[in-house]
Amino acid sequence: MRVRAARGAIAVAQDSADVLLGATQRLLSELLGRNDVETDDLVSVLFTATEDLRSAFPAEAARRMGLGIVPLMCAREIPVDGSMPRVVRVLVHFHSDRSLAEVEHVYLDGAESLRDDLG
Repeated sequence: MRVRAARGAIAVAQDSADVLLGATQRLLSELLGRNDVETDDLVSVLFTATEDLRSAFPAEAARRMGLGIVPLMCAREIPVDGSMPRVVRVLVHFHSDRSLAEVEHVYLDGAESLRDDLG
């Protein structure tokens, strides 16, 4: 087993706690599912949110999924001119037998355009 990392992002329709947490949970669930990651495989999860998302901490979605035992951290995304608004990004570190090429990154709800090289 090795430590691997998977990236993901989701565009959030509006800055309300329910919408932000629902989107974050969907992103995290999809990323963990596609990579066959169980709670005990997780090392840590880092979330970032664009500065226009202020209604909730994205890590709260992970805690609601039962991942409170995993080290979770939130940070503010760098505010680059012209960047996509209302985006939650995630970087998940986990133990896996997958090669780097087998790790699946997940971009949803318009965030796919952030990484066209992963298509």
